[in-house]
Amino acid sequence: MPGERAALILTERPDWHTPRLVRAIEARGLPCRCVPPHHYGIAVGHTATGLLIPGFEDALPAGVFVRAVGRGSFEQVTLRLGVLHALRDLGVPVHNDARAIERCVDKSMTSFLLDRAGLPTPPALATQEAEPARYVLDHAPDQVLKPLFGAQGRGLQRLDGPDALPDAETVGGVYYLQPFIPPRTEGAWRDRRVFVVGGRAVAAMTRHGRSWITNVHQGAACEAAPADDEPAALAVRAAAAVGARYAGVDLIQDRAGRWLVLEVNSMPAWQGLQRVSAVDIADALAADFVERVGA
Repeated sequence: MPGERAALILTERPDWHTPRLVRAIEARGLPCRCVPPHHYGIAVGHTATGLLIPGFEDALPAGVFVRAVGRGSFEQVTLRLGVLHALRDLGVPVHNDARAIERCVDKSMTSFLLDRAGLPTPPALATQEAEPARYVLDHAPDQVLKPLFGAQGRGLQRLDGPDALPDAETVGGVYYLQPFIPPRTEGAWRDRRVFVVGGRAVAAMTRHGRSWITNVHQGAACEAAPADDEPAALAVRAAAAVGARYAGVDLIQDRAGRWLVLEVNSMPAWQGLQRVSAVDIADALAADFVERVGA
């Protein structure tokens, strides 16, 4: 309804997650409007808010939940993040805000912030030059080359020496390397995903991979895991280190039994996790979001 106080859900396309999230938020009395990221922009002098968001030309949303920023050119993504920065500056609660998204999308910055927070995380090198990467591979072969902006296990490469380093053009001009963490038991590929909401671990799973790449989209099997143990506590700290209100945190255990934080995902999917979790994850997200909007 026009003039109705409503939340904005930024979602790239209809998916499994968005309808569940909308139902959970609206069940708490806060209407939602879904808008694709490519439909919004800046409109200084054209709208009351200075922003171009369909359905919100005359009033700001009560809150914004970011399910996706979406693919696009560098200019398009910069504009979309700029709108999220503007919404935060205007006092609108944003889950997650642009700063947290930028910190998580850039895996090298995530590594930097995790280390600064004193969290156990593998060494990492992000360089635009091939020589530093070759030096690392020469002295510590068996490194994992990751796309700086990759997700769901796509584009991962395991390199066994400097000769295996690909051309810079194939990695967007940035080499991001972390040492390969071998499994505690040979051939038992597994890691942990912990879902953090509002400073609390609400659900967790162990992912059993078919190979060393253990993402659900790569065929990993999911098994429920505790949400109150050491890796869960590390995940909560990791989400705080990047400023994420909600996050999917990936951890792995090395051969010495030490848990290491690998990544923090600021727009995580939870379909695989929901299959093995007794907690309604969309409901947990909605509860935290609506509480923050009300505050």
